[in-house]
Amino acid sequence: MTATEHAPAKVNLALHVTGQRADGYHLLDSLVVFTQLGDMLRATAGAGISLSVTGPEAAGLSGEGDNLVLRAARLAQADGLALELEKHLPVASGIGGGSSDAAAALRLIARHSGRPVPGDCLTLGADLPVCLAAKPCRMRGIGEDVSCIPALPPMAMVLVNPRVGVATPAVFRALARKDNPPMPETLPEWPDFPGFVAWLSVQRNDLQAPACAAVPAIADVIAALAGAGAALARMSGSGATCFGLFPDLGTAKQAATLIARAQPGWWVRATALL
Repeated sequence: MTATEHAPAKVNLALHVTGQRADGYHLLDSLVVFTQLGDMLRATAGAGISLSVTGPEAAGLSGEGDNLVLRAARLAQADGLALELEKHLPVASGIGGGSSDAAAALRLIARHSGRPVPGDCLTLGADLPVCLAAKPCRMRGIGEDVSCIPALPPMAMVLVNPRVGVATPAVFRALARKDNPPMPETLPEWPDFPGFVAWLSVQRNDLQAPACAAVPAIADVIAALAGAGAALARMSGSGATCFGLFPDLGTAKQAATLIARAQPGWWVRATALL
C-alpha cells in the first residue's frame, strides 16, 4: 500500500527582518501562505529508509545524497519505508521546497507510525514549523512562533523563478539594517482582494532589495509580473522566486502564459492558494 503526502509551495507574502540574536539567527515577522502547486511524497514498505527523486525538477537534487527528507525521516526514527519524492518546485528558490518536503515526510511518518511529529523539528530549518502547519500563518521569531491569521479573501498567484541561484547568507549579510519594524501587532480583517492588496502593499520583504542587487534578474521578474497585470508583485523568501497576486485563477493563468511566452527560460506557474 502506498501513502502520499502533498508538500505545497510556501510563499512569504511579507517578510520583515526585525532583529538578530547573539548566536547569529535572524528574527523575522512573516505572512506565509501555501499553494496548491507543490511536490508529492510517497511511501511504500521497504527495508530501512530509502529515497528516490523523480519529477521535472529532480535534477536539482541529483547531487544531494542526504537531503532534508532523509534527515526528517531519521529525526522521526522511521524504519521500513521506501520514500519517493516527486519534485515539481525548483530547488533553493525561496518557496520552501526542501522544508515543505521535510514537513511532508514528518506528517506522513507520524501517520504511518502513530507517533507524534518530533518536537525538535526546528533543527531541520527555520521554515519547518510553518511548513508543518501548511496553511496561512504568521511566522515570528526564528521560525518557532507560528500563529493563525484572519481569513484571506479569494485570490490566486503566479510564481516565477528566473533559474538563477541566490546565496541566502549573502543576502542577509547585505541587509542595510536588521532591526526593521514588524507588521502590526494585530492583523486586520481583510474584506476583499483589493483591500488585502492595499494592506499588503505597505508591508515589505526586507530581503528583496539586497537580493535584487546581487541578482538583477529578480527585478526583471517583478517587472514582468507587474507588466502582466499582477495587483502586487514581490519576491518570496530570499529569492529568486517571485509572486504576483491576481483576483482569480483564470486571470493568473493568462498572465502566466504571457510571461512564459516572453521568457521561455524561466520557471512560470499559475496556482491557487490552499
